[in-house]
Amino acid sequence: MSRSSPKNLAERYAFLQTELARLEHAYYVLDNPLLPDIEYDRLYRELLEIEVTHPDWVTPQSLSQRVGGVALKEFDSVTHEVPMLSLSNAFEESELIAFDRRCREGLHAEHVAYAGELKFDGLAISLRYENGSLVRAATRGDGTSGEDVTANIKTIRAIPLKLTGKDIPKVLEVRGEVFMYLKDFQKMNQQAAASGEKEFANPRNAAAGSLRQLDSKITAKRPLSFFAYGLGALEPQTWLPKTHEELLNKYVELGLPVCTERKVLHSVQEILNFYNAIGAKRDTLPYDIDGVVYKVNSFAEQAKLGYVSRAPRFALAHKYPAQEALTTVLGIDVQVGRTGAITPVARLSPVEVGGVTVTNATLHNEDEVRRKDVRIGDTVSVRRAGDVIPEVVSVVKDRRPGDAKSFQMPDHCPVCNSHIERLANEAVARCSGGLFCGAQRKQALIHFAHRRAMDIEGLGEKIVDQLVDQNLVRTPADLYRLGFNALANLERMGEKSADNLIQAINQSRNTSLARFIFALGIRHVGETTAKDLANHFQSMHALMDANMEELLSVKDVGPVVADSILSFMEETHNREVIEQLLASGMQLAVEEKVISAAVAGKTFVLTGTFPTLTRDEARDLLEKAGAKVAINISSIEGITPRPGHEIYGASKAALDSLTRSFANSLAPMRIHGIRLGLIGDESLEDRWPEGVSSWNSTVPSHRYGSPDEVAKLVLALTTDTFAFATGSIIDFDGGKSASPGW
Repeated sequence: MSRSSPKNLAERYAFLQTELARLEHAYYVLDNPLLPDIEYDRLYRELLEIEVTHPDWVTPQSLSQRVGGVALKEFDSVTHEVPMLSLSNAFEESELIAFDRRCREGLHAEHVAYAGELKFDGLAISLRYENGSLVRAATRGDGTSGEDVTANIKTIRAIPLKLTGKDIPKVLEVRGEVFMYLKDFQKMNQQAAASGEKEFANPRNAAAGSLRQLDSKITAKRPLSFFAYGLGALEPQTWLPKTHEELLNKYVELGLPVCTERKVLHSVQEILNFYNAIGAKRDTLPYDIDGVVYKVNSFAEQAKLGYVSRAPRFALAHKYPAQEALTTVLGIDVQVGRTGAITPVARLSPVEVGGVTVTNATLHNEDEVRRKDVRIGDTVSVRRAGDVIPEVVSVVKDRRPGDAKSFQMPDHCPVCNSHIERLANEAVARCSGGLFCGAQRKQALIHFAHRRAMDIEGLGEKIVDQLVDQNLVRTPADLYRLGFNALANLERMGEKSADNLIQAINQSRNTSLARFIFALGIRHVGETTAKDLANHFQSMHALMDANMEELLSVKDVGPVVADSILSFMEETHNREVIEQLLASGMQLAVEEKVISAAVAGKTFVLTGTFPTLTRDEARDLLEKAGAKVAINISSIEGITPRPGHEIYGASKAALDSLTRSFANSLAPMRIHGIRLGLIGDESLEDRWPEGVSSWNSTVPSHRYGSPDEVAKLVLALTTDTFAFATGSIIDFDGGKSASPGW
């Protein structure tokens, strides 16, 4: 019989419903996609095609009904068969101790077991299943009755339209929370901002607003999720397990999503440990919570304790300090970061957020101030997560006073009075006084002394901190005026170290023009660009006086780089420091390339160690000869380390990261990495038979590689075939990285 026959088509339709439900559960609940999206889409389209020809087969439980139906004029009211009560709150440890005492006294027990779980910051919902099918969903409302949001709930793919498993009760009301994962919320707001639509203030508002859409098609576009944590009506009562923990485990068997951050607790101390442990990782959780919940674990004991007014005696919500609060913007200032970044900061009327009194909150950049429309005098919502500086989340525009003032980005740095620049395609404005600005002083000095810049050995971060903090050094030029006594009196310095540092500073006067240019810390001017500028202009003064046209004539210097150089050189303070440096006795050599036909245009892979050179020195020699240099032979253990090889694996992962970083910082040189599997000659089997055997039995190629094959790959990477590639890391392992560990 063909698949198009009614019988077979009906079987196929039933299969698609079951299979798509399974795939959705794996994707949205278990976070474990079983098929590529394209394959899921193919199956879903097939389901829709069948429903077009057989509309009578479509039921409210069909997966096609998740997309939403006709928009409602208003929500119907639903009376809860079992009231959805709120919980009593605790904020202090004493309240928690009192709760435990009341439970023990009420049960005449020495110890009580509690189920500890998270208190989500979302919207409480009740899902009614009859014979395993979702028939109604309602909000909490006033606890007695809520709004019928069934059409909207059906669009949430984490919620099963039909329960799975064998032991399904006739009636089951599942209580839980609709929420948004933080990553989904952020992505949704980014998309809204890009299309000029209104953004939500926080995930809770987004979840609540999405569920209360009269048009379920709008809800279907919102990335809502769900966790089950409670029980309403139930038939038959004999289905009920003995404990709350067992109930949640049964929910999992039925295909309902349940949070794994839960634990059975047997004492006040364990309760406090749970509270503190969750609190410690609160800021790393993928969703918002505002506390934890403790419930007497035994349902029999819950029934014995009963209720008081609108809350159960057997449960308690233990709240964390609020991470979001309302306050008033008293002013908007700007701060200058270590790299010169100008950040608007709101001065606030003091408010407690997350257990800390907050008086300032970041506004990130000028565009963010405009986007959120934050004005002086506004009432704003302030959020603090972890130990980071609080940020202004949103403005309560209904409370905006008539005299609220808009923010104006200053033209000059508040620290050094240098002009503020904002390059094309950059959101961040920056102070242009890199060599003079007090806020950038330490960063500028550390960069100036770097081994790839002026190479002042011994001038590390701790010494720089002391020199700046004691006002001994304000600009790089001051380094060349330092006296022996000033250095010797620094903490942990001593006479010998002071003498060595002075020698290193003096030696740095004899350097190349390229190193000197790089040492200035001009934004977008890396080592390679500095060398190109040095070779083109031949002197520092020529570069200082260059115009836009002249700069654009330099190899690989585009408008952004040229604009950055001009802004830097136009700042009087920077020119003064450069002149002071030149007057200190700088001897800036222009390194001429000695082109060698043997290496010109070729790509070299440098790995291992050299007897007389560092890798950087070898690279410099090759560059002078006209070579293009690719570095780094890595290992697949950077991504799939063997047991006991943790440090080795971590070092190779770092090497991979270095390859990608060098592709940026050393451009236009082509930088590649090769991640090797097992490589050896015939003697390898004699030296390591067990390792070779294990490798050959698991690797798809069923063999190890040879040094000759690695050499051929390196040679291939030097050809024009790979002229457009850089920053790539090639797995050369016979397919091992795509197979299980060995």
